[in-house]
Amino acid sequence: MSFNTFGHLFRVTTFGESHGPALGCVVDGCPPGIPLTEADIQAELDRRRPGQSKYVSQRKEPDTVRILSGVFHDERMPAQVTTGTPIALLIENVDAKPRDYSEIRDKFRPGHADYTYWAKYGVRDYRGGGRQSARETATRVAAGAIARKVLAQMYGGVTIRGALIQMGTETVERARWDWEQVGRNAFFCPDATAVAPWTEYLEAVRKRGSSCGAVIEVVAEGIPAGLGAPVYGKLDADLTSAMMSINAVKGVEIGDGFAAAMLSGEENADEMRSGNDGQPRFLSNRAGGILGGISSGQPIVVRFAVKPTSSILSPRKTIDVHGSETEIVTKGRHDPCVGIRAVPVGEAMMACVLADHALRHRGQTGRIS
Repeated sequence: MSFNTFGHLFRVTTFGESHGPALGCVVDGCPPGIPLTEADIQAELDRRRPGQSKYVSQRKEPDTVRILSGVFHDERMPAQVTTGTPIALLIENVDAKPRDYSEIRDKFRPGHADYTYWAKYGVRDYRGGGRQSARETATRVAAGAIARKVLAQMYGGVTIRGALIQMGTETVERARWDWEQVGRNAFFCPDATAVAPWTEYLEAVRKRGSSCGAVIEVVAEGIPAGLGAPVYGKLDADLTSAMMSINAVKGVEIGDGFAAAMLSGEENADEMRSGNDGQPRFLSNRAGGILGGISSGQPIVVRFAVKPTSSILSPRKTIDVHGSETEIVTKGRHDPCVGIRAVPVGEAMMACVLADHALRHRGQTGRIS
């Protein structure tokens, strides 16, 4: 049994480890005729790569992507396009430092998957966590770039944007939300006034050799009503599964999520009126754009919580592979808040799920929208 593939019609298989020679993925099911170059993918990878500020891992990886298959271009064509065959992508690791992990090769990091991986397989790649590492998410971002192209071909103006809305105990003010601010700071923060206190907060965390968690919100706009299915193919179920598959994610909610439990029926109801175009006009979006597992045409809103990075300098009690009690200190290059770079990863997973459901909807109903 192998669990390295997700999706039904738009299928993504990832491979590689943190300190192996390379990472990669194979995207199968992408329709033919979509313009696609390495530059299209690189733009998304550049938003996620490490080493861009002192608040993320200082590992210097350019994350340069190569397209190995699934595209074609000759002098008769205006652009390189997908062929409908599997698209193989490769990202080489160029700045791995396995010696940073030599002191913990027989120890389990508390809060990390070290122990459970060992318990399942009886062997583990201790160099950066191997397959458990958040480095694996680079391939998801690459696949997400292709998924965005599929959605653009099918629906035109689809927008998928993510933002960090909480870092540890620090939150944003919704009234000051500005998407333009997300690309102007190191935290993908939509509230300009939160950047300074967040900087001070994370600097203190980093100097302590500790880490903190985060909450990310991802919003997709331009998705028509009808994607998903009412029972076992729910759009929100697949989105939740996709977000939970991201390293370090411990919780996911759609729309108001857990807060909906505190609302009355009147408050929770997304009332409707008829719009000028004859389509429904919702007066609120507490459901997060999904009703009964099917998209409503409203913005799709997903939030997920990321736990603090387990690799920290503070000594922690643990055991080793022999069952002996010991302490562990994790040296090396780690994110004090891994949630920062999880923003483009969340966007990518949203794009992959929506592309998959768009193709499934067309396959089942013969309609795009």
